[in-house]
Amino acid sequence: QVQLEESGGGLVQPGDSLRLSCAASGRTISNYNMGWFRQAPGKEREFAAGIKWSSSNTYYADSVKGRFTISRDNAKNTVYLQMNNLKPEDTAVYYCAARTGTSIVTTKYDYWGQGTQVTVSS
Repeated sequence: QVQLEESGGGLVQPGDSLRLSCAASGRTISNYNMGWFRQAPGKEREFAAGIKWSSSNTYYADSVKGRFTISRDNAKNTVYLQMNNLKPEDTAVYYCAARTGTSIVTTKYDYWGQGTQVTVSS
């Protein structure tokens, strides 16, 4: 079992930056592909960013490409999501997830965190 805990969310203004962290426990995530998802009020959960276990490939939703950067530190068993130039439409609960399957851009992840709230408002 893998336990995932997100942190770093908060209330920011448009144009600000935030870095989310996802700390894993119970098992090393070095062999897992990792993803960040988000769910806005009244909307379905959507893929935001993903990274291969080897960090060799990263993937982004079009809506965040060029503004968000996913990275991982397997030695710290942690995944990050750097979010720059935040917009009101980025407001959502952000979830970290892990999976052993090869696909990244999918909702079929094996383990999920509880989420952290990000609110972008002036």
